[in-house]
Amino acid sequence: LGRVHESRMSREWRPRSIITCAAAYGPTPGSAISRAARSKVDSGLVVAYVAKGPNGPLGTGYFDTHVVRTMPETLLVTVKPDGTLQGVEVVAFNEPEDYLPRRNWLKLFPGRRLDDDLAVGRALAHVTGATLTTRSIAESVRRVLAIHAIVAGRTP
Repeated sequence: LGRVHESRMSREWRPRSIITCAAAYGPTPGSAISRAARSKVDSGLVVAYVAKGPNGPLGTGYFDTHVVRTMPETLLVTVKPDGTLQGVEVVAFNEPEDYLPRRNWLKLFPGRRLDDDLAVGRALAHVTGATLTTRSIAESVRRVLAIHAIVAGRTP
């Protein structure tokens, strides 16, 4: 599983190295993350994949798996060193393909920060036929950005 993650990260940044970091946090940061993300955090353990280049960090990647409707979806959410989104990639999607938004919809994420506009119906367009999927992707991204802020020592 680790090699698959590293392969996806390598395609994203072409780093010199990828460092896997695991961080555990207690109930206080978990509740801060839940509040900031406006989403439930299921685990107190986070695995971050930090891509390093010749001049320092290129970014951090997080894999988030969650249930969309009745089946799981896994996303790779990549974050730049400044805390903005690099991108979102659907790695696995077990719901019917009709419920998956088009790739262009995922292009709405790069450069975004964790704020009130990072939600479907605000900065993110509604997608007919993929409502639950777009909401779950937005929630996942919000959760990852909130986790990243805590892991990076910032306030979400």
